[in-house]
Order: sequence, then structure tokens, then C-alpha cells
Amino acid sequence: MLDREGFRPNVGIILLNHRNLVFWGKRIRTHSWQFPQGGIKHGETPEQAMYRELHEEVGLKIEHVRILARTRDWLRYEVPEHFIRRDARGHYRGQKQIWFLLQLTGRDSDLNLRATNHPEFDAWRWNDYWVPLESVIEFKRGVYEMALTELARYLPRNNYHNRYLRSGMRPHRDDGHPDDGQHSGHGELEQEQPQPPPTEPI
Repeated sequence: MLDREGFRPNVGIILLNHRNLVFWGKRIRTHSWQFPQGGIKHGETPEQAMYRELHEEVGLKIEHVRILARTRDWLRYEVPEHFIRRDARGHYRGQKQIWFLLQLTGRDSDLNLRATNHPEFDAWRWNDYWVPLESVIEFKRGVYEMALTELARYLPRNNYHNRYLRSGMRPHRDDGHPDDGQHSGHGELEQEQPQPPPTEPI
């Protein structure tokens, strides 16, 4: 389902744990990491699509999360032509997304990457809030920055990271470099090595 400009309606999900770390998933059989996302089906609202994708991709249900915020408008990114299926070139341009910020109210053990027969991820970890900007594939980076920036104001005030986020600053280590803040969750642990994802689905 494409709009008149060639963008597919989509939802993106930023999932927080109790320490305000974000879920970061490794796409199955690749070294590409990203937030959960997926298309909005005909007749679905963005919120309905978000809950469906949340269960399909990470195994969580409505009772495991709480919605903290969502982006006001669609955020768009274009997909480079060499990532688009040959039969879709010329009319598919990319994704337009509504992003949701969710608080995990359940436990880490509630996450299940094999909730369906078509898993999207084969590993996951908890990362500091801004770390995904440094490792997501380049053509998605602008949308990630817009979504993270817009939703940062809704982060719960429960750890030191929020002082930086709410003042528009990013935490730094003592050596002057940005804090990489990688905190591993359940699942396979790998060094992040962003590579082009598989052909973008439409």
C-alpha cells in the first residue's frame, strides 16, 4: 500500500526498559541493526499496526508495554534504488513512519524473537538512547534523529541520562568521546557492524 508519492505507511518503535535503555535488534542473517518497524495494513490505525508489529518482531503484547508518546506527523525516508526490488522501482520511494515511544512494563524474559514463523531479528541488546544514530544504516539516520529528538522529552525521569537528553546534550565519557553505552540484553552478543540491509520490502 503506497501513497501518491510512493511512500509506504509504516510504524517505528522505540522500546525503553526501566533504565531508559532502548531495544536494538539485529536483522536476521545480517549484521544490520535497527529499531522494530513495519508496514501499516489497509484498515489499520498506526497504533494497531504498532501493537501487531511489536508482537511479530519482539514477542511483546499490549500488557507488556505502555505508550509514552508518538510523533506528531509522518517522518519520511527514501530508499536508495539499489535496495529496492527491481519490480518496484519507479513507483516505490521509501517509508513514511509514525514513531512510538514505549515503556517496557514486563520483564526482559517476555521478549521473544521467535514469536512468529517469520522472525525479523536473531539477536538483540539494550543500548543507550542515542547510540542507534551512530550505527543505523545511513539512509535511515535522518528519520532516526528526528524521531529520537522529538520523543526524548517524554523519557521518564529515572536516571542520569535524562539530564543530558532534556538539555539537548549527549553524555560523554571522561576521554571526551561520546559514551557508547552499549548494554547487552538477552540473545546473541555481537559487535555492531552496520551493513546494507536486505532489499527493502514494500
